[in-house]
Amino acid sequence: MINQVTLVGRLTKDPELRVTQEGTSIVNVTVAVNRNYKNQAGDYDADFVLCTLWNKVAENTAQYCNKGSLVGITGRIHTRNYENQDRKKVYVTEVIAESVRFLDPKKVEHTIP
Repeated sequence: MINQVTLVGRLTKDPELRVTQEGTSIVNVTVAVNRNYKNQAGDYDADFVLCTLWNKVAENTAQYCNKGSLVGITGRIHTRNYENQDRKKVYVTEVIAESVRFLDPKKVEHTIP
């Protein structure tokens, strides 16, 4: 069986690093991925994909990325469900990231002599 995803898109907000009770780092991000065709208005729509990052991948992303950062994510699709306060079943589909590449060019500070 194959379960592999590759996404290239921009973060919709600053990543916020959290730590579980066991001491494991985790970051949840949403990546805006443009579709490769235009809609009737002539614009490109985007899909907003929920991604979960763990351990060092989470720590590095939280440290080096912010809202609007261009990232490449490889990982796998994960589905889960839970019961909400109204006792209705909620289904969640997300990407569990195995690696994140930072695709924005490095910012170079120029000093004027």
